[in-house]
This record gives sequence, structure tokens and C-alpha cells, in this order.
Amino acid sequence: MKIVVIYGTEHRGSTYNISQLFLEKLRSKPEEVVEFFLPKDMPYFCVGCAKCFTVSEKLCPHYSRINPIKEAMEKADLMILTSPVYVFHASGQMKAFLDHFGFQWMVHRPNKTMFSKMALIISTAAGGGMKSTNKDIKDSMNFWGVGKIFTYGKAVAAINWEGVSEKKKIEINRDVERIAAKILSRFGNIKPSLKVKKLFYIMRLVQKRFTINAVDKEYWESQGWLGHKRPWKRL
Repeated sequence: MKIVVIYGTEHRGSTYNISQLFLEKLRSKPEEVVEFFLPKDMPYFCVGCAKCFTVSEKLCPHYSRINPIKEAMEKADLMILTSPVYVFHASGQMKAFLDHFGFQWMVHRPNKTMFSKMALIISTAAGGGMKSTNKDIKDSMNFWGVGKIFTYGKAVAAINWEGVSEKKKIEINRDVERIAAKILSRFGNIKPSLKVKKLFYIMRLVQKRFTINAVDKEYWESQGWLGHKRPWKRL
């Protein structure tokens, strides 16, 4: 299984260590895992130039940083996106990363490779906020068209991994084993969720009836999605 991991911080705390536990359970070969750390591997905020929407994502001023991550995600079977809870939401670094992929939201130019992928979203906090943090990231995964999304949020009652109690670590290991087994059972057999399909058909209807953005409509037409083709089917 090819895996790409995008860490929402360079800090190697509880979120990072839980991610490593998942990798131990999921990967068969170390070379099949590609890791990116934010902000080191993508340090920029979106400048709002809108060129990715109106012309091409290749004209993004940060394309040289975005494209290697995009290509790694396209090659992966599983995308793991992580963030510690920052004031009940994802880290600013993760938000800045996701902002750069607005062009591949369903309403614009969804990447057809996403419909056959899985995503795992991981967040931790000393107390709460994991649900809203995971939602920040899951919203993008749904609108990217990711076929199957798993989430894991854990209150670790500590500010670093060393402070997490052994009892908590046993619970975490048990959770990781359970979720990893589900991921492995779905590997190679991914179909988009009903929510993703509904989003696709709503946006397809919009593209058929209107030309809000000529670049987007041309893209949908070129993919054959305004006809009989679908990104999750081979015709």
C-alpha cells in the first residue's frame, strides 16, 4: 500500500507518534511511505490571486512547493493528514495547505484519482476539539471526492507523548489496530461514499446548466463527466 502522510506541524508529539503507530500497522515496505511536514515542505499562505481557478493551478506562485505533494497524493492509495488541535481547529499550517487545493474542490476541477483513494485524518489534544479539527480536514476530503475517509481523534491528557499514561497508550494501540484493520480490509476496493456521489452529481448539474467558470466547464467536458463517464468507473 502506498501511503502519503502530511503532518500539520513539524512538532513530533502525540499526533506524530500515533501516526507512526498507524504506519507500523499499515505499511509493508518503508519505501512505500512519503512524508511531508508543514510548514517546512509548504511554508506559504495562499495570496488570493485566483489564478488556480481562472487559468491553471500551474500558475500558483507556490506551485513548485504544492506540486510535489500533489503528485505524491495522486500516487498514494492512502493519504494520512494530521493536526494537533489548535484552538479547537486544525493548525494554521494545515489550513494554509488545504487552501492551496481549492481548485480541485468538486465545484471546480476535482482530481479523478481521489475517488478511488482512502484518507485517514488524525488529531490529538490534551482535552477536546478533535471533532472540529477533524471536520476542518474532512470537509476538504469530501469536496476533493476522496472515496473513503477514516477519522481518529484522541484526548491524550498530556502536552507531549512522554506524558501520555501507559493506560492511554494501550487504548490508543487498540484503536489503531482496529482502524488499521478496517483500512486494510478496504484496500483495493474503494467506491465513493453516497455523500461524495451526491456532491459530484450536484456539481455536474451546475456545470451542465451554467458556465460560471469557463476553465472548470472545459475541464468537466474534457473528462467526459457531462456525458456518461464517471471518475469512479472505468468505461
